[in-house]
Amino acid sequence: MKEYLNINPEVHETLKKGKAVVALESTIISHGMPYPKNVETALNVEKIIRDEGAVPATIAILKGELKVGLTGEEIEYLGRVKNVIKTSRRDIPFIVAKKADGATTVASTMIIASLAGIKIFATGGIGGVHRRASETFDISADLEELAKTDVAVICAGAKSILDIGLTLEYLETRGVPVVGYRTEEMPAFYTRKSGCKVDYRVDSPEEIALALKTKWDLGLKGGMVIANPIEEEYQMDYDTINAAIDKAIKEAEEKGIKGKDSTPFLLARVKEITGGDSLEANIRLVYNNASLAAKIALELQKL
Repeated sequence: MKEYLNINPEVHETLKKGKAVVALESTIISHGMPYPKNVETALNVEKIIRDEGAVPATIAILKGELKVGLTGEEIEYLGRVKNVIKTSRRDIPFIVAKKADGATTVASTMIIASLAGIKIFATGGIGGVHRRASETFDISADLEELAKTDVAVICAGAKSILDIGLTLEYLETRGVPVVGYRTEEMPAFYTRKSGCKVDYRVDSPEEIALALKTKWDLGLKGGMVIANPIEEEYQMDYDTINAAIDKAIKEAEEKGIKGKDSTPFLLARVKEITGGDSLEANIRLVYNNASLAAKIALELQKL
């Protein structure tokens, strides 16, 4: 294991002392935003976590090494370089064996965070069941990872491009708790509403930390989805964003874009259709999630 895993010294020391660390993914840097906005956002997210009193650990695969805690130079590299492979669970052995560069998704970030002993992970939105999945069977590996890996994921719900109702049904089947932070409704990434209920409403980081400790103490394997709605002032109009998503999905179908290419295409297309408003909302919700994740990590390490 040690030959593959490279933990940043600061992250390693923090974990050794039992202090709070928050994992961060790298797909958002390589495939989620244009340069230089991607690098600026990633560095700001790390700063938000530090300001809350925790240590950030951005995760990626660089030259075949599972890196836990990127340096500023490594984040810059990921933000600029082309052809970084979007890496989920199935891709990890090949990216490592080929000594290639990989940007981690929710699933692969959870795996690597768990190997390092990190329990809390902040992201934008989780993957899920795609629209028309009854025909395509397009279901994100994120959901399976949530069922088996002991890492809590703080997100703004599932990405709006997905079928949120079916995503929640799938998570229920796999025994993954979905809790709303100060909400009873599953947020839909760019907006605070989806029309779907969460399993539990939780109103404080302390409550979430206690539920996580209890879950894992009882040997109940798997993660938890902590759905943290985008702040009201930054959310997009519900009808506007859904119209943009419907248009983008239609275009993806016409072009035959599917699988791991569909999410980057749809997010980029929605950004174009909304004149960049969706990118600003995306950035704001990631900041909001990072802040909450740090608070939860600090409460968890007290228990």
